[in-house]
Amino acid sequence: MSLLVVGSVALDSVRTPFGEVEEVLGGSATYFSTVASYFCQVQVVAVVGDDFPHEHLEFLRSRDIHLEGLSAVRGKTFRWRGEYGYDLNEAHTLETRLNVFETFEPVLPESYRKATYVFLANIDPELQSRVLDQVISPTMVACDTMNFWIAGKYDALRATLKRVDLLVINEAEARELAREPNIIRACRIVLTWGPKIVIVKRGEYGAIMVTVESIFSIPGYPLETIADPTGAGDCFAGGLMGYLANVNDWSEPALRQGIIFGSAMASFNVERFSLEGLRKLTYEQILERYEAFRRLVHFESVPSLG
Repeated sequence: MSLLVVGSVALDSVRTPFGEVEEVLGGSATYFSTVASYFCQVQVVAVVGDDFPHEHLEFLRSRDIHLEGLSAVRGKTFRWRGEYGYDLNEAHTLETRLNVFETFEPVLPESYRKATYVFLANIDPELQSRVLDQVISPTMVACDTMNFWIAGKYDALRATLKRVDLLVINEAEARELAREPNIIRACRIVLTWGPKIVIVKRGEYGAIMVTVESIFSIPGYPLETIADPTGAGDCFAGGLMGYLANVNDWSEPALRQGIIFGSAMASFNVERFSLEGLRKLTYEQILERYEAFRRLVHFESVPSLG
């Protein structure tokens, strides 16, 4: 099945307690599509400037990512500069230069309009809605958002959520969106607005999935080496959606498996800067970490007592 992602392609400069990089490949669509490409065909809609390095395009093509929807226009590519302290769950933005991304208007190539699975990465909810206007009968639609849009375009975001099957969001933003401090109650409120599933990203503490019928929760994968958490949430979404598109199934068992794949892929990402932890993975390595994750959370039933 085909998987469409609409989001950003960027050049990031990042400093953490474990190192620093300048103008490396980043952006929500980049992380998402790189991870998802291990599972299925991915189509990207994004924009870059005429200063975007050719080697980054070659890397994306090497992952068999379809770039027909990646527009190259005059101007400078979106740039983000940030840093992390020892609390790696929180990024501190030092500088954001939207550049060509500021006037980004997603236009889907004809070949993308029949995409079966759609992921709307963290962009203006009005743009997210306009993307959905261009897609013909997708099997599943998922989206991400952030506090900037929750605060500034709340009504537009609510309107987009009516058209979405799955919302992926971080913990603080879920509370802000629902205006409810309890995370489970917050998810249940959002479920009444349109989405059938809410998945809350909790960084190193794992993830929670809430549906009308059930709750599923997993811990973060324990790592001894963490270099850079940038893009981890997009990698999580890429692993989740890539797997669902691969099996063409978004039943609860498939969603639970997808969450484990997403968490496993995010764990590879944070071990190195930029996409260096993802470039040369094998599917065998991915399955090995999936199984390690499964063993981590497995426990036996209690024998009858008394």
